[in-house]
Amino acid sequence: MGFVVVVAATLVLVGALVLRSLEGYFFTQEQQDLTVRAATVRDFVVQIATTASGARPVVGADNELDPLVRAQLAVPANTRFLADRIAQANVEIRFGSPSRGPDGSQTFVPAPDAVFSAALTARPEPGQARERITKRELSIIQESPLFTYAIEVTLSEPYTYKASTLREVTGLLAAVGAGALMLAAVFALLLARRLTTPLRQLTDASRRIAAGELGSRVPDRLARRGGAEVAELAAQFNAMAEQLQESVEIIRRDRDRSREFLADVSHELRTPIAALRTFNELLKEHAAEDPVARDEFLEASGQQIERLDWLAQNLLELSKLDSGLVLLDLRPDDLRAAIESAVEQAEAAARRRGVDLQVELPEAPVRVWHDPQRIGQIVSNLVGNALKFTPRSGSVFVGLRGAGDGAEIEVRDTGVGMDATELPHIFDRFYRGSRSNEARGSGSGLGLAIVKSVMDMHGGRINVESRVGAGTRFMVSLPADPRVGSAPEPENRDAAPRDSDAIPAAQPREPDASVTNSSPTAVPARNDVVPTSVVSHAADPQRQPEMPAVSRTNR
Repeated sequence: MGFVVVVAATLVLVGALVLRSLEGYFFTQEQQDLTVRAATVRDFVVQIATTASGARPVVGADNELDPLVRAQLAVPANTRFLADRIAQANVEIRFGSPSRGPDGSQTFVPAPDAVFSAALTARPEPGQARERITKRELSIIQESPLFTYAIEVTLSEPYTYKASTLREVTGLLAAVGAGALMLAAVFALLLARRLTTPLRQLTDASRRIAAGELGSRVPDRLARRGGAEVAELAAQFNAMAEQLQESVEIIRRDRDRSREFLADVSHELRTPIAALRTFNELLKEHAAEDPVARDEFLEASGQQIERLDWLAQNLLELSKLDSGLVLLDLRPDDLRAAIESAVEQAEAAARRRGVDLQVELPEAPVRVWHDPQRIGQIVSNLVGNALKFTPRSGSVFVGLRGAGDGAEIEVRDTGVGMDATELPHIFDRFYRGSRSNEARGSGSGLGLAIVKSVMDMHGGRINVESRVGAGTRFMVSLPADPRVGSAPEPENRDAAPRDSDAIPAAQPREPDASVTNSSPTAVPARNDVVPTSVVSHAADPQRQPEMPAVSRTNR
């Protein structure tokens, strides 16, 4: 019913617009027709005036109309012929002398007693009717090289076919509109029936999904019966249902991962807490009377407390990184400063473990946009892992070099290495590798997860190569600007330092990390990207002094 009403309103509106356009068109045609009629009347009057005046001017120099011309035009038969036959309108004729108006337009000075008029008295032809319009035409007649005169012809209330034509067009439009309205009603009824079945299917499917049946879909064969629009709607509905099902599955997997995460956290916390409880109970008994046992228990308790503190700090840091609460303080500083500081902090641990810690930095500054504190955190975690897994008399190497517009940081050790089956999981939380290795089983399993999150924020890549018994090599690739471009592929090449005071607009992009296994059997890596917001500050290039090349060995 609504569709029929819309069609009816549209037909009425279109009909009104068509009639208005036709009325304007007919008015233009009438003006052109009256111009032709006025010209014909003028020619007829000029012929009468020229014949009657003979050799004399029609309008003299004193602006007087020739008497013979006045007499001829005063004949009723002549004026009625002009009005009834030629003009088919009321006619008024005036003679005078040509002149120019103040604005330069052509005008004339009417001659006295030189006005002739005649009323239309003839009966109209079939379809004709009088129109209340007026047409005035002024003509300058060059009678001879010395004499000119002006004649003004005015036609009013002429006979035209405008009214009858508009009536015929209106009737035709009404008939066409009535037929179109009937067709629209029939079409609307058929269309409504055609759309009912697919829409009912959509309704039923949506109700099933609301009831929890996420696998419900609209059959394609039923959707196509409703036309292209309904088929598109059904396709979008099915796509939405598919995405909803996937989203629910993701939420369920996240819920399961959260449960596993909580279970892992509980397990990690249970071990030191159980140890502390045991030490406390033993100290309450007679073990406190033995100084050696008391000192041993207190030292072990201190180690467990440090482990709890380290675990809590890593959990808090990883939670901040995952939730996006950590904002990068991007600066175009020299990377050498952050790496040097991280290596210096690891020197004491390297000396205690008897590991040779080497660092090699280029002579020229390597400037890229980065957060110095977070880059230092990456280097500290990688160096800490390398020291933990490298036996006494082994070595750990830290290097930096430019790579295209970015930079590459290398951390290499001669430690125990990793098996091919472990590489895809080294960035997972709480993953600490083989439990048979004491060093690998003693950590929190969060260090590399933090490294991956920070690298994702910087838009960099991590390439890992490892062989059991031969050590591990981490290659960290950083782009010139985390907000634009991408990190360079790991390669051995130097790049000139880059200072930039202009900060281009940030463009969203997705960083990636990769894991390469150099063991006999390679396993593809797994990496999920977590988008994180960044904040940048323009830094003064002079803020960091030029640093000389550094090559240091600590034993």
